[in-house]
Amino acid sequence: VADLAEKEMDNPTFRSDTVLSDVHLHCPSKRHLMVRLNAVGQPVFLSYFKLLWSTEDLASGKHVREITTGGEHQCRSGDELCDKDRSNVKREGELNSEGVEALLDDDGDLEVVRRPRSASDLQAEDLLRDIVCPVILMKGKEDAFEDEERECTCSDVVKIEHTMATPLEDVGKQVWRAAFLLADYILFQRDTFRSCSVLELGGGTGITSIIMGTVAKRVYCTDVGEDLLAMCEQNVALNKHLMESGGGEIKVKELDWLKDEFCTDPEAPYSWSEEEIADLLDHCSVIMAADVFYDDDLTDALFRTLYRITHNLRNSCTVYLALEKRLNFTLRHMDVTCEAYSHFRNTLDDLENLQDGKMKYTVEPVKLDFCQFLVYERIEQL
Repeated sequence: VADLAEKEMDNPTFRSDTVLSDVHLHCPSKRHLMVRLNAVGQPVFLSYFKLLWSTEDLASGKHVREITTGGEHQCRSGDELCDKDRSNVKREGELNSEGVEALLDDDGDLEVVRRPRSASDLQAEDLLRDIVCPVILMKGKEDAFEDEERECTCSDVVKIEHTMATPLEDVGKQVWRAAFLLADYILFQRDTFRSCSVLELGGGTGITSIIMGTVAKRVYCTDVGEDLLAMCEQNVALNKHLMESGGGEIKVKELDWLKDEFCTDPEAPYSWSEEEIADLLDHCSVIMAADVFYDDDLTDALFRTLYRITHNLRNSCTVYLALEKRLNFTLRHMDVTCEAYSHFRNTLDDLENLQDGKMKYTVEPVKLDFCQFLVYERIEQL
């Protein structure tokens, strides 16, 4: 099976319904490790997503300074500047204080003296733009990944099992940029989410719930499909060490937006107990969802689920929605459009304008000027 999968990945054939996430093409992993085939025969890969700020540093509350690399915001330790950065800053100060006269070239144009880019900046940009290819794990090649695994410390790497390319109905098995964006916001506003009870809708591989689990008290990570939920549960287990310092707990549960009730069948995997439903409704103060607005029918179903759950919560709740605005050329319009995003915004407006005696919804945009904790491309469409 591995040999067959290797041949297929060397010469990938994409059907019209194949969906591939950009995250898997531009990520800090130098290689993707195939670990198994899932229940439906799809290759499952293990990727390491490096945190630019370890969970130990987050717990200790160390100072963070913001840097910009390739037009994107990132974070790294602000306790000390490296010697090269310190010398560069000093040289810049000397040039400014001494008032060195401007240098002109032969044509009389101003020659601007620029600070040399540090090695860390170049390395960070290389991580962002380095296109990686999947590597199939075969017998005898396990040792090829030992050095990479040794480089990954427990506190600064999130390990995620995922698929690389799927049909549209299985896109939850991939990792998407909006999940990283929401994870960045959680880490940036960690005091806001500390000790909260949280519900994630459409959790997919579980990466956002895992990051939330480092600060929140309890996270219910929900989606549909036994195969997907099993992958999500495996990812929670792989990253359990990240949540130990904060004492967070993640429960993987089924939540179908097309059904009006929680699944409480004790024979069904990932079903809810009556105690868990009561705990959610009594204590949940945060609901989140990332990159789940790509199909109009599912968007409608999500908002119906959102209304039903918030209507039954004991306390007020804040909902965080992250998505990527995807532009597509359509023959119907003969133009570049973003119909899924437009439908999402219209539905969001309907929710805010809803006349309900018990509930009132207020919608506010979040500025994306918070710093970045995970290596990915924070494009302007996020």
